[in-house]
Order: sequence, then C-alpha cells, then structure tokens
Amino acid sequence: MRLFSNATCLRILSVLIMLNYKILGGRLLFLALLWLPVASIAQPKVMVLGDSLSAGYGINYQSGWVNLLEQQLKPKFPDAVMVNASISGDTSTGALARLPQLLRTHKPDLVIIEIGGNDGLRGLTPKRLKQNISTMVELIEANSKALLIQMRIPLNYGKKYTEKFEGVYTEVSEDFDITLAPFILEEFVTDPEYMQADRIHPKVNAQPLIVEKILPFILGELSVEKPEAEKQTAD
Repeated sequence: MRLFSNATCLRILSVLIMLNYKILGGRLLFLALLWLPVASIAQPKVMVLGDSLSAGYGINYQSGWVNLLEQQLKPKFPDAVMVNASISGDTSTGALARLPQLLRTHKPDLVIIEIGGNDGLRGLTPKRLKQNISTMVELIEANSKALLIQMRIPLNYGKKYTEKFEGVYTEVSEDFDITLAPFILEEFVTDPEYMQADRIHPKVNAQPLIVEKILPFILGELSVEKPEAEKQTAD
C-alpha cells in the first residue's frame, strides 16, 4: 500500500535531485531514481475477479458497483486503482484460467473473488467448485491478498445441493484464513425494485447498496491503521 501520495513522492524526488547537484556531485541521483519506482508501485490496487454481477450486466458500465467503489476508496486512498476483470457468464473454471495472466499484468494488492454463481446454475459439483476457488486463493495469496464473496443460488436446485454449494465459500475462507464477505445481493435479491426483469442481475439503483455492503470489508483489508485486518465472515 502507498505510504506517500504521488505529489509527496515528486516533492521528495525534487529535493533529492537538488541535493544531488549542490552537495553530492551526482551520487544521490541514483538513489532518487531508485526511490521513485518503489513509491509508485505502492499504491493500493484492487482487482475484482467476477461474473456478470460485477461486470455491470444490463446497466451502464460506469454505474456499476466496481466503478462506484473506486470513488468511495479515494478519500482514504487517493491513489487507489480498481481493475475490473469481471466477465459476464464467467465460471470458476474460466476465472481460474485467466487469473495467472491477470496477476502478472496488474500485480494487485487485493483481489476480490466474486465467482461461482454460473457454476451453480450449471450444476457444477461443489467439490470441483472448491478446488477451483482454492487454487485461485493459493495463486493470489502468493503475492497478494484475497477477499472472497459468498455466492448463492436459487433454492429450486434442491436443499442438499444448495447447502453444499454455499458451504464451499465458508470452507475455503476457513481453510486459508481469509475474509468472507456476504452475498452482495443479500437484502434485495427478491425485490423487483432493485432487480432486473431476469431476477438475477441488479439494477442501477442497487449498485450503491452493493458498495455500502462490500466497502467495510475492503477497507479492512487495505487498512494501514491495523497490523492485521480483523477477519469478518458472512452470517
């Protein structure tokens, strides 16, 4: 995470360069050039690896919760960057296949995993779902932090399958000791005022509610005030 803003880093660099010519005859320039890259990569970068719920299906992309979240992070983290790596219709298998390249390209500090809904709708076995998400967490936690979001599926898939499917998220969060955030549509998933006609995807007016729900968990992961964010789990 960034300890200094871009403006502060530039001011420090300017002072170092001035001292370089006035005092040390060139030796400090090397240190100044080393300082700038280290400061610039320290800004918090948050990547969302998700499906249509995060990709903004059926609404203007700029109105989606991921874009709104970046705006909410700015007061506390002015240099925060959001990377939306979500694809409508994606599954845990597809997200896992994309993840290594995404990590190499973006080098995020935090990855929010919002995936699995389409796996449930297609009847993927909970065992395979757990394998996929566990591998994602392993890849992410090697150099970053993972935040897992609980996913839910309609009850008409049967109580036994539904319980096993939803239980995967609790199991993975406990296995890797990572934060489990609640299902982002929890309070209004059955309310037509907030859901599109397909009753699967949220409307524009639901996006701020999603941000309100997820923001405390993200701030906890990015907090520089605590040595370790307190682990939170969904009920």
